[in-house]
Amino acid sequence: MKLHVNAELREVQASTLAQALPELGFDCPALATALNGTFVPREVRASTELTDGDRLEVLAPMQGG
Repeated sequence: MKLHVNAELREVQASTLAQALPELGFDCPALATALNGTFVPREVRASTELTDGDRLEVLAPMQGG
């Protein structure tokens, strides 16, 4: 299925958000996710089903100074 991930069109085989994150290369344990503009807590990612054309935003913490 095709998802818009951080405004970039990507193809995934995963059916849930929890499965899609590592497939998309997001392996940091501290991530913030939003699906179609709605925040998705870590606890419900495994039960959050994806649909073709969904918009996924993934934010990881950054270090800097």
